[in-house]
Order: sequence, then C-alpha cells, then structure tokens
Amino acid sequence: MDSPPLSSVPEGPSPGFLVWRLSMKWRVAVDRALAPLGLTHAQYSLIGSLLGMHTAGVHPSQRRLADHTGLEPLYVSKLARSLESAGLVERTPDPADSRAVRLALTDEGETVAVRAVTAVRELMDRLLAPLGGAGGAGTESFVEELTALLNEPSHPEEQP
Repeated sequence: MDSPPLSSVPEGPSPGFLVWRLSMKWRVAVDRALAPLGLTHAQYSLIGSLLGMHTAGVHPSQRRLADHTGLEPLYVSKLARSLESAGLVERTPDPADSRAVRLALTDEGETVAVRAVTAVRELMDRLLAPLGGAGGAGTESFVEELTALLNEPSHPEEQP
C-alpha cells in the first residue's frame, strides 16, 4: 500500500495524539493527587462513582459500575476485591441475581471517597484554568465536545 505524499500529511499533532497525551497527563496528575490517600486513578473511578451513586440512592452491581466507569467488568472485579481488602468497599451477593455482586462503600470508604473527590475537584479546577476553571464556559464547551466524541461508535458494528 502506498503512503500518502508528504505534502498531504497534516502538520502538527493529530487530534488522537492530543487526546492520548491529555489523557496520560491527567491520569498521572490524578494518581499523584490521590497517592497520599493510598488510591490509584482506577480505584478512584470506582469509589468516586460509588459515592455518587450512593448519594443518588443507587446500589450498583459490579457490572453496572463497569458500564458506568467504562472499565472492563473483570478489572472492576479485581479493583473491588482490592478495595474490599483495604476496608473501603463491601461486596455482597445480589439477592435478585445469584451471579451478581453488589458494591457499597464502607464508612471508611465513604470518608476516603469524599477526601478523594475533593482532591480531584481541586486538581481539575487547576487543570481547567486555561478554559475558565471547572465552571467556565470554555470547560462547558469542552465537555460537550468530549461527550460527542465519546458517544460516537468506535467500531462499525456499534452503529445504530
């Protein structure tokens, strides 16, 4: 297969490269912000989501939490087990489905989750300062654009 002529190759970084770089930069920043709490970014995605769901009166299964976070169900199971070992999460059988496991924060988990959410919100406000901060109009537009990209199917078989 022939390569495109050099004159047709766009100059500068591609959107995909920028999204990847931004994702990596933010992940490292979140990991550093959460290190004093003994959490990784992935663990935070679980306990932060559990905190939000609990506040909304939802007690999710591991599968529902996987769907919510975008993480693979097997990875959510592994994270939930490690968070359970750390005393932050309770895993209980779902009375309605013997194959499902429900997740909930322990009292300690809720305390850590609140501290983690606060730390990440402060970090995000700093990282979003060029767009006007977390509540800025630029950030609102950025979120809308990211949401549109995330809602776009990544594989042809996902087309409606």
